[in-house]
Amino acid sequence: MKILALNCGSSSVKYQLYEWNKKKVLAKGAVERIGLVNTFITHSTDHNNHRLEFDCPDHTSAIMLIMKFLLDEEFGVIKELSDIYAVGHRIVHGGERFDRSVLIDSEVIEEIENLSDLAPLHNPPNLAGIYAVKKLLPDVPQVAIFDTAFHQTMPEFAYMYAIPRKWYDRYYVRRYGFHGSSHLYVSRRAAVMLGKPWNECNIVSLHIGNGVSITAIENGLSVDTSMGFTPLEGAIMGTRCGDIDPAVPIFMQQAAGLSADEVNVILNRRSGILGITGKYTDRRDVIRVAGEGDRYCKLALEMEHYHLKKYIGMYYAVLGRIDAVVFTAGVGENSPHAREMSVAGLEHIGIAIDAEKNKNVLSSSGETDLSAPGSEVKIFMIPTNEELVFIEDVVGILNGSYSDPFTYNYTFSN
Repeated sequence: MKILALNCGSSSVKYQLYEWNKKKVLAKGAVERIGLVNTFITHSTDHNNHRLEFDCPDHTSAIMLIMKFLLDEEFGVIKELSDIYAVGHRIVHGGERFDRSVLIDSEVIEEIENLSDLAPLHNPPNLAGIYAVKKLLPDVPQVAIFDTAFHQTMPEFAYMYAIPRKWYDRYYVRRYGFHGSSHLYVSRRAAVMLGKPWNECNIVSLHIGNGVSITAIENGLSVDTSMGFTPLEGAIMGTRCGDIDPAVPIFMQQAAGLSADEVNVILNRRSGILGITGKYTDRRDVIRVAGEGDRYCKLALEMEHYHLKKYIGMYYAVLGRIDAVVFTAGVGENSPHAREMSVAGLEHIGIAIDAEKNKNVLSSSGETDLSAPGSEVKIFMIPTNEELVFIEDVVGILNGSYSDPFTYNYTFSN
C-alpha cells in the first residue's frame, strides 16, 4: 500500500512516497521555486539522487512533475499512478473546526477555504495541492493533516488573548499554534529515547527553521506554544518579527504612512533575522559573517538565542518538570551553535549540554542525546519527519483505527 505525502508551500511542494506494508520510504524530494525562474526538482530513492530544472508555473504542474519522476523508467518507483493508494496533505490552519486529521470531501475543502483568511500565505497553496491531486488522481482518497490540530489540547487560559470577547466570538481570534505534526513526531520519539510512555513525558520542543515555534508538552499533549493566531507570533524567525509590542505596527502606519498590507508584508517577510542583518536569513551565513566581525549578524544571533532561552525558561515554569528539551527542523538539527547558545546558562535549572558532543552533530547523525553527564534534563536532537505523521494518519483514517489522534498507536513511537 503506497501512500503519497504532500506538503505544499507558497512556492514549493515537498513529497514522500511510502510503502506502508514494508514501512519503507520509496522516494522523496521537493519541487522548489514554483512560479519563479529556475524552478527545480530534487528526487531521491535508495540508489539515486537527482536535481533537474523544469518550468513549473503552478502547483498542478509541480505535482504533474512529481508524478512523472515517480513513474520514470530509470529512477521511478511505481509503474502506474493507480499504484498510489491515498494522498495525505499538510494543511496549515484548521481553526477550531479541525482537532484531528480528516478525510477530504467537498465540505472539508469549503471549510479550509473559509479558514484561508487566518493563513493567507499557507492555506491557498495547500488547497492548490488538493485540487491538483483531484485533477490527476480523481478516484484516490485524500486526507487533510492540520498543523494546528496538535495544539487543540491547550487550555482556554493559554489560548485566549486579553482582547474584547466578541473578537473571539465573531472572528475566532485566539492562539492556534503551528508545526503541530513536527512537535507531535519529535515528542513521541523523545519518549522512546527517554524509555517512558509518551503520555508521561514533559517536553519542551523547539522547531527552529526559517519558521520557529516552541511548544510545552505535558504528559504528551500540547499545553502552550509560541506561535499564535498566525505563525507571526513567538520567537524571532528568518523573516518574521515574532513577539513585538502590538502598538508598533499602528505607530509605523501613522509615522511612515504605511498601509495595513504593507506592514503585514514587512513583519512577515522583511523582519526577523533578515530585518536585523539587512541581508541574511540562512543562519550559516549569519554565523559566518558574525565571525568576520559584522555587529548586526552578532546582534541577530544574540537576540535569537536570548528569545529561545526565554521560551525554554517560561515553559519550564509552565510544566514544573521537564524530561527533555528537543531541537528539530533545519536549524535545530544542523546548527550546533544555535543549540549550544539556546541553553547556555541554564545549568542552574538542570539543563546542561555536552559542548564537545554537540559540536559535530547534524541531522545526518540521526537522533542524538546531547546532554552533559549529570544533566537532570535530557537534551535531544531529533530530525523531524512530518511526512510520516501524514502517512500514519492516512492509514489510520482509511482503516478505521484513528478514533483518537492522541492515543492512536503511531509506529514511530515504538
